[in-house]
Amino acid sequence: MNFPAFADIARRIADGAVPATHYAAQALARIRTRDPGQCYTAITQERALAEALVSGAAQAAGSDLPLAGVPYAVKNLFDIAGLPTLAGAHLREQQPPAQADAEVIRRLQAAGAVLTGAVNMDENAYGFTTENTWYGTCRNPHDPSRLAGGSSGGSAVAVADGMVPLALGSDTNGSVRVPSSLCGIFGLKPTFGRLPRNGSFPFVHSLDHVGLMTTRVADLATAYDVLQGPCEDDPYCARRPAEPVAAALQAAPARPLRVAVLGGYFQAWANDEARRAVDMAAHVLNATDTVTLAQAELARAAAFVITAAEGGNLHRATLARHYQDYEPRSRDRLVAGSLVPASWVEQAQRLRRRFHAQVLTLLQHYDVLLAPATPTSAPLIGTTAVPLNDHFVPTAQAMGLLTQPISFIGLPVCVAPIWPGLGATAHLPLGVQLIAAPWREDLCLNAARQLEQAGIAMVRQAA
Repeated sequence: MNFPAFADIARRIADGAVPATHYAAQALARIRTRDPGQCYTAITQERALAEALVSGAAQAAGSDLPLAGVPYAVKNLFDIAGLPTLAGAHLREQQPPAQADAEVIRRLQAAGAVLTGAVNMDENAYGFTTENTWYGTCRNPHDPSRLAGGSSGGSAVAVADGMVPLALGSDTNGSVRVPSSLCGIFGLKPTFGRLPRNGSFPFVHSLDHVGLMTTRVADLATAYDVLQGPCEDDPYCARRPAEPVAAALQAAPARPLRVAVLGGYFQAWANDEARRAVDMAAHVLNATDTVTLAQAELARAAAFVITAAEGGNLHRATLARHYQDYEPRSRDRLVAGSLVPASWVEQAQRLRRRFHAQVLTLLQHYDVLLAPATPTSAPLIGTTAVPLNDHFVPTAQAMGLLTQPISFIGLPVCVAPIWPGLGATAHLPLGVQLIAAPWREDLCLNAARQLEQAGIAMVRQAA
């Protein structure tokens, strides 16, 4: 189902063209029809309809709520008042329900958005496939025999399958960008610290980002503007004032963007369809330069070390008490991570600082860096390894090959869905990453908007 643009939803409700509950009811009906129980882990039907009535009344009274009546879903690591915060873990089902909503949910509600429920994810956000032992595997809406990606797989499926036009996820090593790429939607991982994380279950404190997914770039910018800004209750949230981007995005760019393609590592670990997706985007963006990040492969390795160590440390005490209650897919990696030597972590952090400086120097010459978001389109469910660069790489690890070096240094990235149309996977999307300097979400969104206007980047609704 295609939802109108957010601005159109708000206007139609304000004008009385549709009832306040119209889009919420449509979303709930679509969820009941399309979800076999592997996407949503909780549906907040009564809350959705009540919130729709409240935002509709405010619009009718003259308020200007940018997200009035817009249905959305959240990854189930965000606190929702009255529900246990699962973070994809069976172990947390018996936890007391959250007493209050996460800060990002409060901000969306204040802007008039309507919460339809919580959606599936990899357990504890440690994965790239959303093959969850407890809550099922999220299937790709464009081909149910294939993976949706992760760890924010439920969020991506909810948007790509037309259940809601907006979803929140989290991105530590690529958990918004990977499923956005495989499911063919727009996704945004803002600068580290731009969006508040309080009221969300952590994975890696120094890498976790809140991210969002939509079907249009303008909607992505509108929701981002609602969410951004300081939060006194979150020590990781930047004190930097909000810098709205949606209004400026609607105007023609003052000058063409300076865009370069990331070569080397980012081409070596991409297959033919991923390279074609980049070529298609590069043509529209007039990206004639190819540049190399010399330490990208080391950056990915260092990101692995930091992820394993911080994640393992976070879960160490709980693992000691409830070892059998963790799914084996993530449990063994968390245990191993808890044993990583401190000297390794220190070396990884040193590389992080050097790599960050290298990329910032490059971004003094370019507005946006262009790279594939995933090395391939969506693999078949059950695939254990994918062929890349004359190697067979384990599927779960392969999906994050191209996102981890960028997460590692906290840059803003927008994923735009491309349809490279090659062979047996011609029906599948594959996203490109549009990477900008810190706090320059406007630039990566501008690049995505140009791809969208050119008809190269688009969301094709699943049947």
